Order: sequence, then C-alpha cells, then structure tokens
Amino acid sequence: MKTDKKEPAMTQRTPEEMMNLILSRAENDAHIRVVGMEGSRTNQNIPKDRFQDFDVTYFVDDPALYTEDDTWVNVFGERLIMQKPEDMELFPAVEDGYSFLMFFTDYNKIDLTILPLTVLEDYLNGDGLREILLDKDGRVEEKPTPTDKEYHIQKPGARSFDDCCNEFWNITIYVVKGLCRRELLFAIDLLAMMRHELLRMLSWQVGRAYGFTFSVGQNYKFIGQYLPAEQWQALLSTYRTDSVENTWRSLFTCHELFRDAAKNFAAKYGYTYPDYDENVSRYVRDMYAEYEAK
Repeated sequence: MKTDKKEPAMTQRTPEEMMNLILSRAENDAHIRVVGMEGSRTNQNIPKDRFQDFDVTYFVDDPALYTEDDTWVNVFGERLIMQKPEDMELFPAVEDGYSFLMFFTDYNKIDLTILPLTVLEDYLNGDGLREILLDKDGRVEEKPTPTDKEYHIQKPGARSFDDCCNEFWNITIYVVKGLCRRELLFAIDLLAMMRHELLRMLSWQVGRAYGFTFSVGQNYKFIGQYLPAEQWQALLSTYRTDSVENTWRSLFTCHELFRDAAKNFAAKYGYTYPDYDENVSRYVRDMYAEYEAK
C-alpha cells in the first residue's frame, strides 16, 4: 500500500541561537558599527513566544555594501520568502533605510534594517521600544531603556472624545449607503473603519476602568483581556459580515457597543455625548426599513 511520506518536522532555532547569529555577523564585519533591536522582543510586558520577529538594525559606515547585493544575508539561513520594501513599486517603503524582511525554513523571522551611522541619534530619540545590542566605538553614551510608555492608552480630552464620536457616526452613513445598494465589499470596508473608532472608544473604557498606565497592544490585540465577557462576544460578532443581512446586524451591534461605552465615558469625565447619534440613528432606521420593505 502506497502512502504519502511526510516531511520531517523542522527544528526551530532558539532565540539564543538567533541572537548569536545576528550579533556574530555584526561582530565579524568591520563596516557594522552599532546593532540595535526594536519591537516586541524589547518589551518586557509582552509574553515571549515563537512567533515574535527579530527586529534588528545594523548601523553601517557604507550602506551601499549591503544594498547592492543580497547574497550576504544568506548567512542567516535558508529562506521561505524575503521582502525588500525599498525595492517594491506597488508597496513602497515609508521609512528610511533599506530592509530585508526574511522568513526562514525553520519559521524564524528577521526584519533587518540597514541604516547609515549618520542617523544613529535620530534612532535613539525615536520609538521607546529599542535597545543597543552592540556598540563597537562607544558612540552611545547613554543606552536607551526599552519602554512601551508611548503606547499606553491615552486619556482623551473633550475634543478628541468628540472627534472619535464624530468619525464613528459619520462613517455610519457610508456603511448604510453600501448596504442599501447591496455593495457588500464597500460596506464591509467602511464598517472596518467605523469599528476602529469603536475599538478606540473601548480602549478608553479600559483605561477608565484600569488606569491609563498600560497598552492594549498593536491593533488592540489584548483588549479582550479587559472587556466584560458579554461585551467581548458582542464585539467579536461585529466581524460577521458574510452577507448584507449579517453586516446590518454587525452595524447595529457596533452602534450599541459604541453608544454604551461613549455615554459612560462622557458621564465619568463630564464630557458631552453628541446629539448627532440620535440624528444618524434615525437615518439608519429609516434606511433599514426601506431595505426590509424591498
């Protein structure tokens, strides 16, 4: 009986092995003078796991030595795929430097950026989640201590609170337009934009409850840890957009969640919850009645 052979399981290199590889490559190259690390691996508040990237920057005296030929990155291992944003036309890079985003056959990932030494000071004054791993010349007098403070939930003032409300209810009009026209993809995209403001408001709710002293993560990925179970399940239900009918339901749930969180937040801090909720909601009810009547 013939059976398909399974590929042997790939052994993933350990974080220690990866860091040794990254640093040894720099230590043995006279043109690499400083090595920095950014991202989640510098954040002590983030649980460590096998999916974290190694976000590394090499500061070099001659960037052209590393950008004209790719073969030097082969030292890091066999790759499944690599992206070089600065070489892309459809998705051009938005940051300085030259990057090699490498995903390897053992499922480790290194996002390696090459920067000239001339921008080292700007780097040190940038994002708080960064540290210096190697400094051959003692260029960094005071090494940064990684902190995610700038990503903590920020308590909004009255203006920012109203801006969030205004954006949420204004986008609602476009979602309804798409649903009434049965332009589902249009409606789904706009609902996602609207949900972003809902998530912002819910993060403020979390800050109100637990203090504005921590982060709920990139793309609000940890927010579910702080929401009541019923509210969390309701939020998840708003991602059900596989039909026009389900997208209507998701829209209504977004409204309920936003209204409840925003009114409670406004009451807590003496802000005014806007009356355009009532105005836009009346429009939504009218349009939904027409939709159902068809």
